[in-house]
Amino acid sequence: MRIAVLGLGEAGAIYAAGFVAAGATVIGFDPCDVPTPQGVSRAASAREAVNDVDLVVSLVTAAHAVAVAEEVTPKLEARSVYADLNAASPECKRNVAAALGSASEQFADVAVIGSVPRFGAATALLVSGPGSDAAATMFRTLGAPVEAIGGQPGAASRRKILRTVFMKGLGAVIAEAMDAGSAAGETEWVRTQIADALVGGEQALDRLDNGTRKHALRRSHETEAAAELLATLGVAPLATTGAANRHRALSLEPERSLGDLLAGFADMPTAAIGDARDRLGVVDPRVRTMWTGARLVGRAFTVLCRPGDNQGIHEALATAGRGDVLVVDGGGHSGRALMGELIAHRAMNRGIAGMIIDGAVRDVDALREAGFPVWAVGVSPAGPYKSGPSRLGTDVSVGGVVVHRGDIVVADADGVIVVPQHDAERVLAATRAVVADEAARYERIIGERAG
Repeated sequence: MRIAVLGLGEAGAIYAAGFVAAGATVIGFDPCDVPTPQGVSRAASAREAVNDVDLVVSLVTAAHAVAVAEEVTPKLEARSVYADLNAASPECKRNVAAALGSASEQFADVAVIGSVPRFGAATALLVSGPGSDAAATMFRTLGAPVEAIGGQPGAASRRKILRTVFMKGLGAVIAEAMDAGSAAGETEWVRTQIADALVGGEQALDRLDNGTRKHALRRSHETEAAAELLATLGVAPLATTGAANRHRALSLEPERSLGDLLAGFADMPTAAIGDARDRLGVVDPRVRTMWTGARLVGRAFTVLCRPGDNQGIHEALATAGRGDVLVVDGGGHSGRALMGELIAHRAMNRGIAGMIIDGAVRDVDALREAGFPVWAVGVSPAGPYKSGPSRLGTDVSVGGVVVHRGDIVVADADGVIVVPQHDAERVLAATRAVVADEAARYERIIGERAG
């Protein structure tokens, strides 16, 4: 049996060595300078590797899976089974199959159910697609329990993603709990609590914690795919989205803090953030800047006020922390100002970054001179009532956007946008991509004009 292994990273090297141990002839390829497992012949290209083989094992990551399939298709033999083991969405697996053209009749969507570093080439597999039976037979030579379910490409990966919701979510929660224990000086106590609740105790804890940190980037992609699947099933992916962002945060060196996130958004225009969020979280333009040149970024401290009454703002001034943005739901009432010069200076003394008010303000010239950023629906000289009722920290609606305490608020001359903190990592990365794309298009347009 001749096997081509495309991608000789950690998992690829394990499978290549496993097939060598099973008596197969193995040809490997990886564009990076990684070691070649003993007994494996190294090919100069992916096309060369797949020449005259019975099985192609693709472990090139989801980002490159389709491109590699397109590259090697002309060299595939009619008998060659193409097994895609990349952790990817069902849609990606279907795209790989489509890229193979007529060779897709031998395509196998292989979902790895378990930890390859822990169980090696004998890790359990789930296989779908037209080539599932043939692929299952060859992988069983490694001693792996393999379930061939047939069906269409993507069916196996769909089941794996459903499992990801629990497994990767559990790992993310454990990693976060351990960080919290460390920050509180209670590491050993937290370890004991988690270990006592797990089958396998501390070994299971360390495996989940360490594995989550080591493979954080790849697992962030898996959990993002899981969140997308849950949404299509009509299940709100609240915990799964949080797990995806926890994995993404862990993939950064060092881990990005809230302060780092705020610093990242500080340079981003609200228009680009809105594009990155698919135009969600954009506050109605009736909530507008009160003075030209104001810019604001911070975490939301939510305040619910009765229309025309600012008792809640006074209470918030004694409670909100440095860097907070008071996000005030004043019911959109523009007849009475909820704050002015005196409140602005009290807020600045507290280190409050600014205010977003679905209501009116006054003393606009003084706000500008003080440099205190405020966005509101309008200006009124009439003062507010101060009798309440009010609520602090509750969910509020400002300009048609629901805001939770701790959400990230960014405001500039174009308006205000709110980014849920659990989605902030993804949105920041997407925003940077939008800014880079627009900069490239701008250069092309200017170049065309000059030409």
